[in-house]
Amino acid sequence: MTTSTTIVWLRRDLRLDDNPALKEASKIGNAVVPVFVWVPEEEGQFQQGRMSRWWLKQSLKQLAQSLDSLGSPLIIRRSSSSLQALMDLVIHTQASQVFFNHLYDPISLVRDQRVKEGLLQTGIHVRTFNADLLYEPWQVNDPSGKAFTTFNEFWDKCLNMPEEPHAPLLPPTRSLLAFAGHLPGCTVEDLELENNSEKDSNALLARSWTPGWINAEKALEAFVERHLLQYAANQHMVDGSTTSFLSPHLHFGELSVRKVFYNVRIKAVQWTKEGKPDGEQSVNLFLRSIGLRDYSRYICFNFPFTHERLILQNRRPFPWRVDEGLFKAWRQGRTGYPLVDAGMRQIWATGWLHNRIRVIVSSFFVKVLQLPWTWGMKYFWDALLDADLENDILGWQYISGGLPDGHELERMDDLQIEGYKYDPRGEYVRKWLPELSRLPTEWIHHPWDAPPRALRAAGVELGSNYPRPLVEFAAAWSRLQTALREA
Repeated sequence: MTTSTTIVWLRRDLRLDDNPALKEASKIGNAVVPVFVWVPEEEGQFQQGRMSRWWLKQSLKQLAQSLDSLGSPLIIRRSSSSLQALMDLVIHTQASQVFFNHLYDPISLVRDQRVKEGLLQTGIHVRTFNADLLYEPWQVNDPSGKAFTTFNEFWDKCLNMPEEPHAPLLPPTRSLLAFAGHLPGCTVEDLELENNSEKDSNALLARSWTPGWINAEKALEAFVERHLLQYAANQHMVDGSTTSFLSPHLHFGELSVRKVFYNVRIKAVQWTKEGKPDGEQSVNLFLRSIGLRDYSRYICFNFPFTHERLILQNRRPFPWRVDEGLFKAWRQGRTGYPLVDAGMRQIWATGWLHNRIRVIVSSFFVKVLQLPWTWGMKYFWDALLDADLENDILGWQYISGGLPDGHELERMDDLQIEGYKYDPRGEYVRKWLPELSRLPTEWIHHPWDAPPRALRAAGVELGSNYPRPLVEFAAAWSRLQTALREA
């Protein structure tokens, strides 16, 4: 059937490169109308936080410029309903096709099904594509056809599928045919993704981050060429640039996971030819982190309740403590445990956190403070620049004993040991806790044990300019064991 116009609904796929919905629409030869619809109300409690909205704003600007250069401008709509906005555009353009790429978080799964059904009921042809994963969730199952519930089994299956993941698609190779008439819409500024009170703080983000799909490709190239080889050696050190920093680019779909996968694999082949065997471990570890991102979507697709309750429900509900005071102290980095406080202040200042520190602060939240894991997950969603619901769900399920291969809830890591393992010189703590910057390294991760003379020399007054531990570790351990026996 010949159609005159194809609408491409863009969401978290803000790129031209390896964008199946856009690529397929461009091949048909009809007018292509790319549209972004801003409907925060549909996200419920998971509306984007300040830093995430700042990133989205910059990303949309670059995408709009790129689409303009192809001759088919990005149509931006502010609406209270994605379905209604798309239907209005269908009527205006007389389009008979809508293409979009899949999303897998619990909120999007419900909305996208409702949109698809609504369009189909009015005779609109709908095509959907995989732009976010190596393999679709329904392609990866155990021998009985059931979903995996452990990451190692899932990832082993992905690496041994009969067919390799699809190679990344090139951007449209020719100008897109634009719709001939006028299409009403709004500008990126009209979406009010930041207000006046946020602009000064947001301006600081631009010093460290460069959103947009073109910048994402540059960031990937820089990581692969300069840092990937040492990834295995440096991945757990939290006081420097030891990670890829690709997570926000991946979340907003400025970069496809397939492109990352293939670029890294190509580099591995090159290193093998050059006789650099050390690269193999780094490649495997980095690809494993990419696999965990895919696994987060896999879990959300197969267990769509995971933003509300744990996957494992083999015990009575855990008696979480509902304590707003503890929650506030954790958010503000005032717990008295330096590694936790440094991490929480970094989130507050930058919206980003090394994965190891994410594990440490969330484990402290769940096991030491014993606050509801859903509170912590929601705070991460609100505060992180790379806030990603699927990743957040997987991480908090993992820490809270909700996954078969996750942390046992009764496991409580010693923060002093963790500190010297991941921040051995204390530079990370000193950067984010200036009140402890003069404290000798031997006390930096447990200032409560420092002799009074050392504290005075460093200008540290516990209980005044730096808090004493909010809860005693031994008491928290005892309380956790009691709660587990009762659960």
